[in-house]
Amino acid sequence: MKHQRPDGKSVVRSGDIKALTGLRIVAAVWVVLFHFRPLLRDAAPGFRDALAPVLNCGAQGVDLFFILSGFVLTWNYLDRMGWSWSTRSTLHFLWLRLARVWPVYLVTLHLAALWVIFTLHVGHVPWQDLSGFSAVSYVRQVLLVQLWFQPFFDGSSWDGPAWSISAEWLAYVLFPLAALLFFRLRRWPRWLLAGLAVLLMAPESILCLRTGSPYFPFSWAARILTGFTAGVLIYLVVRDIVRTDRVRRIASWLSWLLVAAVLGGLWFGAWLGVAPEGTERGGVVLVLFPLLVGALSLAGGSRVGVDRLLSTRWAVHGGRISYSLYLVHVPLFEVFWAVMERIPAFHADGLLATVLTPVVFLAAFGIAHLLYSLVEEPSRRVLRRSSRPTSGPRAVPPKAVGAPPA
Repeated sequence: MKHQRPDGKSVVRSGDIKALTGLRIVAAVWVVLFHFRPLLRDAAPGFRDALAPVLNCGAQGVDLFFILSGFVLTWNYLDRMGWSWSTRSTLHFLWLRLARVWPVYLVTLHLAALWVIFTLHVGHVPWQDLSGFSAVSYVRQVLLVQLWFQPFFDGSSWDGPAWSISAEWLAYVLFPLAALLFFRLRRWPRWLLAGLAVLLMAPESILCLRTGSPYFPFSWAARILTGFTAGVLIYLVVRDIVRTDRVRRIASWLSWLLVAAVLGGLWFGAWLGVAPEGTERGGVVLVLFPLLVGALSLAGGSRVGVDRLLSTRWAVHGGRISYSLYLVHVPLFEVFWAVMERIPAFHADGLLATVLTPVVFLAAFGIAHLLYSLVEEPSRRVLRRSSRPTSGPRAVPPKAVGAPPA
């Protein structure tokens, strides 16, 4: 697929940036391990302590998702929607986004609801606070707007991780209008666009460094808007770069340096000690995420590069099931936690719980694969076929880049 540069030269783009698809499973596993820490504390305390700097900052995997989402959507749709406003194109875009995120979201939402109903009839008390469960709340959950009405994401979604899908949906609704602006930034100097991308992530990064916690009223809105926009800007940086062998080699080695810097920053945050909010300060590495995404999108010149590892068949498939994994892992863990709490034979300090803990962790991946194969991908195809494409854009957009945001 060719894209015409402002100077008239053509740039050949691959239809699928495999390294970015593979990066999605890294972000998803980071979040999963963050939520899995209570079980690791009992089943594998040595492993948990050794990787504490990484595990304790797993919430920042969501910010990496937001940046990837901004990059991927701009890669796919900016040339199609940036020239001028089109109501038809906007509605088509939003329908395609629903086709991507809605089916698995609805399945996990109702599984979480069924679990709550089950706990009402088994045991002496419900598994969780039911004050947020109502007909109005249900409608908001289904429409993906539950988070828009409250300042904090805790308790906003019946399926805990789904708060970020509600935040993503806000970005999707705003994107068609924002694309008109982003498209007109494409000729700005690359150094300026890259600097703005890093600058957008700086406030949250500094907040993590100082307090260990990026949470404040409507912090979820700040995180999606800054992360998504940083992804857009870093796409504009790499948009017109010709992927020569030299560029790929440099980007590949730069990816290694950025990964090393991220890991070093996580351990540096742990070395600084616990912050006033009670969490570690490794979230300072957020400023590096846009640069890492940009480097991986250009890479491909090293046999042992990060991009090569992320482009393997297993990594790419992991990226494709990452959305299902992200949504299903907390309901699965909650069931296991409830079993350990209410059945003596499964208590956390027992042998049976220790043996089953890794089984439950791996089961999350198996269930995610089934959801992707049986729900996500078939439903997406059906819903996409039900919507006819809009009239042609002025510039032919590249092929879709893989997995949905989460």
